[in-house]
Amino acid sequence: MIEKRSLVIIGAGPAGLAAAVKAKKAGIKDVLLIDRDIQLGGILKQCIHNGFGLHVFKEELTGPEFALRYIREIEELKVEYKLNTMVISVDKNKRITTVNPDDGLIVYEARSIILAMGCRERPRGALRIPGTNPSGIFSAGTAQRFVNIEGMKPGKTALILGSGDIGLIMARRLTLEGMKVRAVCEIMPHPGGLTRNIVQCLEDFNIPLKLSTTVIAIHGKRRIEGVTIAQVDDSFKPVKGTEKYIECDMLLLSVGLIPENELAEEAGVELDPVTGGARVNQYLETNIDGIYACGNVLHVHDLVDYVAIEAEKAAKSAVRKIKGKTRKIKKRIELITGNGIRYTVPQFIDVTDKEEKIKIYFRSTSIMESIKINAICKDEIIFSKKLKRVAPAEMEYIIISTDDIRGRKMIIEARAK
Repeated sequence: MIEKRSLVIIGAGPAGLAAAVKAKKAGIKDVLLIDRDIQLGGILKQCIHNGFGLHVFKEELTGPEFALRYIREIEELKVEYKLNTMVISVDKNKRITTVNPDDGLIVYEARSIILAMGCRERPRGALRIPGTNPSGIFSAGTAQRFVNIEGMKPGKTALILGSGDIGLIMARRLTLEGMKVRAVCEIMPHPGGLTRNIVQCLEDFNIPLKLSTTVIAIHGKRRIEGVTIAQVDDSFKPVKGTEKYIECDMLLLSVGLIPENELAEEAGVELDPVTGGARVNQYLETNIDGIYACGNVLHVHDLVDYVAIEAEKAAKSAVRKIKGKTRKIKKRIELITGNGIRYTVPQFIDVTDKEEKIKIYFRSTSIMESIKINAICKDEIIFSKKLKRVAPAEMEYIIISTDDIRGRKMIIEARAK
């Protein structure tokens, strides 16, 4: 069975919801939203802490409240959605093959596709930690679901490996539920999460943060009994003599997120080796005409509000494509990361016959203070911005005019003032 749609959005988390609402309001009647879960909202359903919505709704909300704002609009606008539906494949011709218990196998032919599948957590197997494989080892997100959705305590005493925002938030959450968090260990010399979460989730609860430290062994047979931690050197190798045994019955892993891009890769979408997400232009369009990416499937965001804002931008671009209002492209500019810059989004700029202001997001490779962010074309600085401080955990941006760009590539770098 084949059905045609103007726009198909894969993923009904914050990115998918925001994109669907934006596209429907822009006049696309046959928007289809697909998700494998049995409810709309994605990961937001289990994020019961506050801090959401300040940029989008101008008030502080919890994760479920943030999702509910969009879900109500989805219902009011009568956006079609399919839940409990697995997308099996996507091809370069924008054919989406799906399956669910009610409809069986359905193939959708779309004029445009927005990829909004989000991320999954990096598992223990990717860390190669030696030791036994007992129960009590969780990703931070799984533990969050146990506590916030299932109402279960996953243990009594925890050590958290990785200082990503989910791990930091779970350190506070476990403490509030009466569990003891021994420490948060981070292999890098700097925290992986936002400064506000370091303060509110660790410092306010006297939970130690051990930088340049990792778990080198897991102990226990049926249930985890403890771990051995050690400091690491500049090559991330354990330093002999710094080993310490920590008794715990839980190990929570907050060691990074992996964009869910298997479908994108199958469709021929080019992926960025640093972000793990698609390579996109300023319109969030991939190398495949009419396929867009946004949210955490594109790159990991600091705030859900930024995910929603980016998704609206992707929807706006897809709507222009569907309505035949795209601009003629004159040339493509590749963005090259220079000194101190880990990655940029977009990764390339398609210069059109009309001047544009392009917002280029970037992350630094390390914590740096009193720097200049330079944009360089043909060995000439065409833009410079002073920043007091940058950190890998916090996204920054610069705005470039396409009229200032020369040549076929532009280098973004960080230099001391």
